[in-house]
Amino acid sequence: MNVVVLYRLRDGIDRARILEVFPRHQAYYRAFHETDTGLIALGPFATPDPAAGSMGVFSSRDDAERFIAADPFVTEGLADPRILDWNAVWLESGLGDRGGDE
Repeated sequence: MNVVVLYRLRDGIDRARILEVFPRHQAYYRAFHETDTGLIALGPFATPDPAAGSMGVFSSRDDAERFIAADPFVTEGLADPRILDWNAVWLESGLGDRGGDE
């Protein structure tokens, strides 16, 4: 079973603060991915949604919890994460590597 983490920005957080923290978040997720295979995909939604601004897909709840525990977006108070177990049906292997273009 995979796990999805939905991030909702906290009320009152402005874009400047997000842009300030983003380089630390980016360095963190890249390092996490290089040392741990539990992070499958992540990114913001193209369609604005008040319930979730971005999401990550992980191979287990433990991976998701470890990621959240040190993610600068969470530790610096920008986002509230929500973990959901996901019964994914992968229709094609390697789909994430190609971004769905085929």
